[in-house]
Amino acid sequence: MTISESIQQINASLPSSTKLIAVSKTHPAEAIEEAYAAGMRDFGENKVQELAAKAEILPKDIRWHMIGHLQTNKVKYIAPFVHLIHSVDSLHLLQTISKEAVKNNRTINYLLEVHIAQEESKFGLSPVQVVPLIQEIMDANLPNVRLCGLMCMATNTDDADEIRNEFRAVSTLFKYIKSSYFADDEHFAQLSMGMSHDYKIAAEEGSTYVRVGTAIFGARDYGTANQ
Repeated sequence: MTISESIQQINASLPSSTKLIAVSKTHPAEAIEEAYAAGMRDFGENKVQELAAKAEILPKDIRWHMIGHLQTNKVKYIAPFVHLIHSVDSLHLLQTISKEAVKNNRTINYLLEVHIAQEESKFGLSPVQVVPLIQEIMDANLPNVRLCGLMCMATNTDDADEIRNEFRAVSTLFKYIKSSYFADDEHFAQLSMGMSHDYKIAAEEGSTYVRVGTAIFGARDYGTANQ
């Protein structure tokens, strides 16, 4: 199946409320150009260096999503153009994003990353840490950044019930935060959940962004990671 056919098939399986992000990490610019020709405009990368290099040579109307862990010292490289940062997990990181957004005279949209999976992870907030951080963010009153929702990754398992329960837990948290803090804020509307193996479940549980790589581009070719 071609990249174009894969995109069409995935989009056909998604509700209108769920948008597809093509996760292009480790894939060459030629593959992204093929997806772009098929109508894709939202692409996700997890490494700053690779994201910045691709953004420099690919069409300027691409909406780039930073979906991997973001270090504070690398924010400046994507601040001029990034569409949405999915992986904010600390006030310190957000303060840096705010500072770089001001320098670039633009507002940067971001999501808070929730760690819901069973696997150990150094990154992401536990569900009980999310609301206290939002209160800290509000008190800090940081300029030029906008909280648009939450992101998570489910446990890498074949147990569909476990995956569904994890997505449902984050969706419930999202709805609580929306009603309690952002009821009148149209920007707080994004729930980034689901990847190649579980995006259909994520969409059923309310995801507005699914991050799909392998099901579009095939297995990752790590030999072209820097292209």
